[in-house]
Amino acid sequence: MSDTTRPRPLPSPAAPSPPPRHIADAYTDDLIALDPVLGTIIGDRNSHDGLPDFSPDGGDQLAKLAADTLRRLAATDRQAVPDTDTAPGGADDGMDPGTGPDAGSEAAIERNCARLLRERLTAELAMHETGETLRSVSTIYSPVHRIRTALTLTPTADAEDWRAVARRLRALPASLESYRAALAEGLRRGLPAGPRQITTMAGQLDEWIGPRGGWFGRFVAPGPEALRKELESAAQEAAAAVGRLRNWLGQVYAPGVAGAPEVVGRERYAVCARYFNGTDLDLDEAYEYGWSEFHRLLGEMRTEAARIRPDAATPWTVLRHLDTHGHAVEGEEAVRAWLQDLMDEAVGHLGGTHFDIAGRIARVESCLAPAGGGPAPYYTSPSQDFSRPGRTWLPTMGRTRFPTYELVSTWYHEGVPGHHLQLAQWAHLSDRLSRYQTGVATVSANTEGWALYAERLMDELGFLTDPEHRLGHLDMQMMRAVRVVIDLGMHLELTIPAHSPFRPGARWTPALAEEFFRAHSGRPDAFVRGEMIRYLGTPGQAIGYKLGERVWLRGREAARTAHLRDGREFDLKRWHMAALSQGSLGLDDLEAVLAEL
Repeated sequence: MSDTTRPRPLPSPAAPSPPPRHIADAYTDDLIALDPVLGTIIGDRNSHDGLPDFSPDGGDQLAKLAADTLRRLAATDRQAVPDTDTAPGGADDGMDPGTGPDAGSEAAIERNCARLLRERLTAELAMHETGETLRSVSTIYSPVHRIRTALTLTPTADAEDWRAVARRLRALPASLESYRAALAEGLRRGLPAGPRQITTMAGQLDEWIGPRGGWFGRFVAPGPEALRKELESAAQEAAAAVGRLRNWLGQVYAPGVAGAPEVVGRERYAVCARYFNGTDLDLDEAYEYGWSEFHRLLGEMRTEAARIRPDAATPWTVLRHLDTHGHAVEGEEAVRAWLQDLMDEAVGHLGGTHFDIAGRIARVESCLAPAGGGPAPYYTSPSQDFSRPGRTWLPTMGRTRFPTYELVSTWYHEGVPGHHLQLAQWAHLSDRLSRYQTGVATVSANTEGWALYAERLMDELGFLTDPEHRLGHLDMQMMRAVRVVIDLGMHLELTIPAHSPFRPGARWTPALAEEFFRAHSGRPDAFVRGEMIRYLGTPGQAIGYKLGERVWLRGREAARTAHLRDGREFDLKRWHMAALSQGSLGLDDLEAVLAEL
């Protein structure tokens, strides 16, 4: 490890301990040196030409940094931080200090930062110590996908940026080789990934490679003519490296994991769920909650579907009808522009009325996702200096017709007031909070829970009065409830309850989970298959949407009740801005903080 990446020494007993934000910022500096992809995501200008070491040695370096940082955090003084310095707030900049007596103070910021740092590093160390990082094969979250995300976020404004792109592409073979080494070590230790993950990811990699560098060649095509030869050569090297990994997966790794179980069991599931949700869940209670939401939403969907076609057998019969006869946008560029207009309209309607949206947050770009990824839309955050805007991404999956019932609520989730409003607000506050709180330590269930809450909020505010769009919204909510049921059900091999309309008394398997999902979703078969493979590869992540939304709803209700009890008016806009100004937190800490705002 070089001097620039060596973790900082522990303070001597005589020296005053730094506050948590300083510890978090020091950790972020050291982490970026080890993980340049993270640096690119948050906009660190010195990170754009490197890639991480995913090997077992690289994982050990990350674990040592986390453990050293936890010891540093434990050594901090217990002295109180003065409470008099509250954050500037108001409608001009969207930096609301909150509604409680302590919200927005230096003490609250330090306390939340310490909570987050302790929870995240503990969860990450558990993933490392149980070997989850040695079988990280996924259709969305693998190291290979992180590399391509880094490339799509790398600046390309001038020739120097493109030179950094070329250096990053030339670093790709070694980075992929380090990933292969991690998977090989996992095989040696008897820690296989699921067989279906391998087949699907290998198919994705096939789409990335091809003549003249494949996707990488297309990526560098807009580069300056003076660098054409260098960029094309680097793209071809990158594509060749992806091809070698793809061949190794098929020829070595796939046979090595043949027959491995696709489900993970309760012990592994608890570790992964802790990582994605930021809390130790009662898994059986979560399963019951998923079923309760399934039954509630099924009743709402039947009512809404009857407004469109009273004679339809099921809500999904209506959605299949809308696939060919409902409102739709024709053409890839047309749907990209339509989604851009939808987000711009949301910013215009919500800004100043329901949220205080700072000027630089108002910009969010609609993009078409590159081929060879998962079927689900996604969002990428702005850099912390906003030189790169937040972006939503639509995978077209070969389609040219796009029914709007499946897009409106989804873009409230991905864009405004969903992921963009939360994550861009965090970036906006990165000079007030630590970079760790606003760009590094994202908890999936927090952000996905907010985005699902945002979909429901738009329904509450009257933005989903069109029956097609509201039925589509309920279908998206139902998918998140189904995720809780089947993700827990199949990985823990639970029994389907007697009140289920589907196979009561049977024990969940992946095949039954896919059948249940298909029977209760308006999405096409290819999407359902892709989602199932995703759940098998990232246990505990898919449940966070509904469980996170529940925390946001409970936190809002607890805050409202406290205000009314104390004789104070509950201002929802002010609560939203205070809630969005806390930075990242796991679900346990998030619920407690939201209730106090």
